[in-house]
Order: sequence, then C-alpha cells, then structure tokens
Amino acid sequence: MTTATAVPAVPAEPARPSLARLTAVELRKMTDTRSGRWLLILIALTAVVMTPLMLFAAPEEERTLAGFLSAALTGVSFLLPVLGILSVTQEWSQRTTLTTFALVPERHRVVAAKLAAGALLGAAFVAAALAVAAVGRGLAGVLGRSDGAWTIAPSQVATTALFAVIAVSSGVAFGMLFMNSPLAIVLYFALPTAWSVLTETVDALKDVAGWLDTNRTLNALLDEGITWEEWARAGTSLAVWLLIPLLLGLVRLTRREVK
Repeated sequence: MTTATAVPAVPAEPARPSLARLTAVELRKMTDTRSGRWLLILIALTAVVMTPLMLFAAPEEERTLAGFLSAALTGVSFLLPVLGILSVTQEWSQRTTLTTFALVPERHRVVAAKLAAGALLGAAFVAAALAVAAVGRGLAGVLGRSDGAWTIAPSQVATTALFAVIAVSSGVAFGMLFMNSPLAIVLYFALPTAWSVLTETVDALKDVAGWLDTNRTLNALLDEGITWEEWARAGTSLAVWLLIPLLLGLVRLTRREVK
C-alpha cells in the first residue's frame, strides 16, 4: 500500500495591476508630496491672480471669455511641466523606485501611468481655468469693463487641453532623459528659449524655425482653418521636443539600475 505524498501548494502569482490603478497611484504621488501640492497651489493662485490683472490692466478688446481663459492658464503652461519632471526625478531622489519597480517590473507601464495621470491633471486644470474665466468675464460685465464675447469655440477648448497634455508630457520626457530635477527643469525652459533666440538672429535658420520652433508651430493650432502644412509643422516640432526626448528617456529609464 502506497501513501500519497502531499505536494505543497504553490502560491498564486499576484494579479498584475491594471493601467487604471497605476494611473490612480501616480496621480496620488503627483499630488501627495509637498512639492506637488505647492505646485498645484501656485497654478491655482496664478489663475486667480490673473483675473484682476485682466480686469484692470488688459486692453478692453481682450476681456472676452477666451482672453480670461488664456490668462488663467498662464500657470499651467509654466508650472505643469515642472510637475511632470518631478513625478519622474523624485522617484530616484527619494528612492521610491525600489518599491515602484519591484511591484511593477514593466517600467514602460509605469511611464504610461505617469503620462495618463499628467494628462488627467492637465484636463482638470483646463476645466478649472474655464470656470475661473467665466467668473472673470462675469465680473468684467458687472463692473462695466467689458462687453466682449461670452462664447468660445469648442475647438479652442480642445486645443487648450491638448497644450496642457503636451506640457506635462514634455516634463515627464525631460525628467526621464536627465534624471535630475534642477538640470531637467533648467534645460526644459532654456533649450527652447535658446533655440528661439538662435533662429531669430541667424537668417539661415529662420526657415528651419518654421518647422522646429514650437512657439511658432503650436500657436497655429489656435487659429481656425488650420492647414495640413501647419499640422505637419506642429507634428515635426513635437517630434523633436517631445517624442525624441520621451523615447530616449524611456530607454534610459528601462536600463538604469535601481539601487
């Protein structure tokens, strides 16, 4: 008579977290740190501060709903990329990568979650800025300082949201590429500015600037009736300033040793 040998049960491999769950985690990490909270507060304060400036300092023809929206988004364009940079670099400076990449070894999924979380924050700030702009336009009407338009084209709102997503995604890309908060922040603002100055002073680069200077190519997206050439110029400039840093940064992130 033989006795059966009990085979020890092999613990089941834990289920891989979904992208939605990873995005929620990254969203909390962006907003739950001291630096992240202060950046969010500064972005909100900028939107509020710009309202009285528009009321009493801007030309009357600019005191429309679209004008107030553009002013309210000033902080988003300057500070949201910094939040994207810090979402990457703080992982390494605070050594949370030991936990992040141990729980999610597929690093590209973490990057996708960071980009998705940044896009959600950008969309949320555009919605909040639209509310602030409506209040500002209402105050301008009550105070008799504006009779400008209350309407705004849906395409302009969509383009504004796209700009916010591009800003935070570019921040994530530069953060992955340089892996250092001060260096990434300085170069994010310095490199495009230096390129714009260079193209303005060197005549031979002016034609190239029409394809690679985002200050020119992306502004065309705000105009109605944008042409296919303008779309091509915008795509080319984004490939240089967003896609290439994002791909190079992803390669560096996936190859960097976690210590």
